[in-house]
Parts: sequence; structure tokens; C-alpha cells
Amino acid sequence: MSAVFNFTFVPWFRSVAPYIHKFRNQTFVVGVCGEAIAAGKLQHLAQDLAMVQSMGVKIVLVHGFRPQVNEQLKAKGHTPRYSHGVRITDEVSLDCAQEAAGQLRYEIEAAFSQGLPNTPMAGATVRVISGNFITARPVGILDGVDFLHSGLVRKVDVAGIYRTLDMGALVLLSPFGFSPTGEAFNLTMEEVATSVAIALQADKLLFVTEIAGIRVKPEEPEGDDNPIDTELPLAAAEKLLAGLPGAQQPTDTAFYLQHCVKACKAGVERSHIVPFAMDGALLLEIYVHDGIGTMVIDEKLESLREASADDVGGILQLIEPFEKDGTLVKRSRTEIERDVGNYTILEHDGVIFACAALYPYPEARTAEMAALTVSPESQGQGDGERVHKRVEQRARTMGLESIFVLTTRTMHWFLKRGFVQADPDQLPEARRRMYNWDRKSQVLMKKLT
Repeated sequence: MSAVFNFTFVPWFRSVAPYIHKFRNQTFVVGVCGEAIAAGKLQHLAQDLAMVQSMGVKIVLVHGFRPQVNEQLKAKGHTPRYSHGVRITDEVSLDCAQEAAGQLRYEIEAAFSQGLPNTPMAGATVRVISGNFITARPVGILDGVDFLHSGLVRKVDVAGIYRTLDMGALVLLSPFGFSPTGEAFNLTMEEVATSVAIALQADKLLFVTEIAGIRVKPEEPEGDDNPIDTELPLAAAEKLLAGLPGAQQPTDTAFYLQHCVKACKAGVERSHIVPFAMDGALLLEIYVHDGIGTMVIDEKLESLREASADDVGGILQLIEPFEKDGTLVKRSRTEIERDVGNYTILEHDGVIFACAALYPYPEARTAEMAALTVSPESQGQGDGERVHKRVEQRARTMGLESIFVLTTRTMHWFLKRGFVQADPDQLPEARRRMYNWDRKSQVLMKKLT
């Protein structure tokens, strides 16, 4: 095995391991649009979902069938009709929907049964169980339009779904529901997935969709100058949604976003929009810090706080690479355990991505900010700035008048933030005695008043 592979694999595996641990026994609802299956993505999606389930995640999979139903209608010489972004389901459309759902359920079950050697599903045993978990009601008449056999979710059999998940099975739901009298209703994948996620109070709702995510400026075309918003706080998502026209097509910005907002407002902390065009998008979205699509969150996932004894291991893991390359002075575990109360950390989903320590010298009315570190995965995103400001605030709270740093490689970063170069002789006497003249660190100071 090549050294290059070892060099890349080990840090990668270490970076995803905290997410594997965090998501074990959590419940994810995954809505896959019918376009993804029509584009031939089912096999890889099944493999990725099987891997996620093998790592302890409970999965409810809801499939869409918009293009499949339209194909059936076309074959019968029937034109699809929509209003308010929802299909008007007449008798012919209902028959086509039932045929498409049956075929897709068969294909999905077959995809999860292929535990072939030399594939990601080698030796996998994924039990797929479907059922009448959804009770539906008719959409009725809206703005003079009769939606006929189109329906909405009335009730979700939460206990039944959880019993099935606890058996170790993957729950598969088609966008169909039945009334208490046995009448069938055609539902939308998006509404079913959202309703189920809310009813289960799922940990994540993920839509695998035709779009790449939510763009910073939705009115502008795609491109490098109009990137994806990888994280949208709920308030920002609501504000964006309020300024958008009503969604008619799945490619409209509001189409999936409205369901993400609805889920988050109802207690699902994280809702995601990920592109099926990107191979492995689900894995990237779930197990990589910034993901690949857009995540709408009910709360700011980053937690900026003072460290505790439980954070020692995470701090060590964060700063170790920078100690090895000489950016930071080596600190022992004993030293960090002793001084852990001096550290401020920024964590995301239980993983520490930035830290800094504050060592006060009250007699000189100053303090040292040391070990300011930002993970390579999140550099350039303002994490260092946030930790730096928090440490400065801690120093002000202590009544200190200035703060200083010693650095060999990041002088310009601090100069941009109001620090000025100083002489080692200006350090507090206790710190001057510990100054390493061989290291020749630059001393930078900043007044806090």
C-alpha cells in the first residue's frame, strides 16, 4: 500500500470518525426525487445509504416518481396537469401513479439486495420494509381547482415506523396515502418526507434533488461567482423564502426550501438539499464538515465557549499537526489538562475546529493569547476571527488593558487585526523569563481600550 494513500486516508478517516460516532442511533429521513432514479443514480444511492445504515443510522427513505408517472401518462396519450406546483390526479393519473410506485418499489428493493463482492455493499444485509404508514386526506379544491385524487398527509404511524427501524430495517415509503375508508391519494415526495421527519422528530431531513442547493443570489445564474450557501440559519432561510415567488417547478429556489423551513420550524434541527448529480453527495453532506449542498438549521451549530476537561482530547488533536510543523510550541497533555480553563473553543457537531488560550498577567494588566489554531478544513471561514474576538472579550472582562501574542509564521494575520510589533523586552517580566530566544518569535501587542 502506497505511503501517499496512507497519508491521505488516515487524516480523512480521523476527520469523519466523530460524525460516525455522533450520528449512531440517529434517525434520518431521506427524500429522493424520481429524477435521480430516472438518471440512473439508484444503484449508487442504495450503496451509500447502505453504508450510512451500517454505521448505525436509522433511515426512512421516501421516493418520488414525478418523471415516471409522466412517462406512463405520455404512453397513454394523457397530458400531465399541475396547479400550485402539485399534480392534479384524475383517474388515469392515479392508475399511472400506482403503476410507477409499484415498479419503483421493486427496483429500490432490488438495489438494496445486491450485496455483491467488491462493491460498497459487499456482505450487506439491508432489510427494506414498506407499509401503510401514511394516512391521507384530499387536497380538495384550491382557488377553484379540484385536485381530485391528490392528497396531503393526515397522520403518520410513528410507532409503526419506529418499531420497524428498531428491527434494523430500512423503511421505504412511496408518495401514497390512504384514507380511513381505503381511498388512495397521490401525495408528493416532498410533503411525505417533511411530514414524516416532523412526526418522527428526525435528526435530519435530506432531499436528494435536481438542484445543487440554494444559491447566495438565487436570481443570478449558476457559476463560480454565485456559490452555494452551504449553511442557512432558519431566520435567513425564512427571509429568503419570503422574497421568492411561489414554487411551481422543482428547479425553483423555493420548491425544496419551503419544506426545509417547515421541517426546521417544527423541530427538525437540520434539513438538507443535496444534488444527485454529484456522486456520493449524501456521504459528503453527512460526513464532511461543510457538506456539498445546502443545510438549513434551526440553531447555529457552531458553539463558541470556554473549554472543559472533556475537550482536552479534541484540543490535542487540533493542535498536534501545527506543533509538528513548528507553527506552535509543543504542549503536553498534562499542560493542556492543567490549563484547559484558559482555552476558548469553537465546536461544530461535537468536533473542535478552532481554539485559543488566554494566559493573564494581572500585575502588568495584560494577557497572552496562545495556541490560536484553526482546522485546515475550516480555514478562511472566519473561525479564527470569532475565537480571537471571544478571547479579547475574556481579557476585557478581566479588566486587562492589552493582549499580546508570540508568533513565527502568522504575523500579518495579527497585524491586520490591530496588533503592532513590539520588543520582547516589553513582555511582562514573568513571560520574558520564559521567552525562547532560539525560536525568535515575533512579539505583537494590541491595546483593548
